[in-house]
Amino acid sequence: METIRKSWQGLLAVLLAILITSCGGNKEEVGSESMIAGTSSKTWVADKERNASGDKEKLSDAEKDQTMQFYADGRFALGAGSALQTGTWTFDQAAKRLTLQFEGADMSENFEVMKLDDDELDLRAPDGTVMEMELKK
Repeated sequence: METIRKSWQGLLAVLLAILITSCGGNKEEVGSESMIAGTSSKTWVADKERNASGDKEKLSDAEKDQTMQFYADGRFALGAGSALQTGTWTFDQAAKRLTLQFEGADMSENFEVMKLDDDELDLRAPDGTVMEMELKK
């Protein structure tokens, strides 16, 4: 009888540990393409920037004013002040890669998607800098 009770206690402890671990969420989780643009569009703004060494960088006024709007049809608009750049975007969830093709440009910009959920998008540029973006409210 004592052995059965200890077995149940051990099993419950393991299940509790699994439950706590699974509910904790993965800070580095990369969600689906629909989280970038929603059903029609989403607008993202810079929240924090980190250099390639991981040190926090101060956002410039221009970076604070910049918005990036992603449309569900694959278009994007990058705006700051009166300047506006447009193009198309694609997301490879398996490779965790966001590609921006600017209109009129021969090359594309590729970013590693470090985190993507409904209200946070963290992108690493090829030079190692990380832009942490949040959904504009």
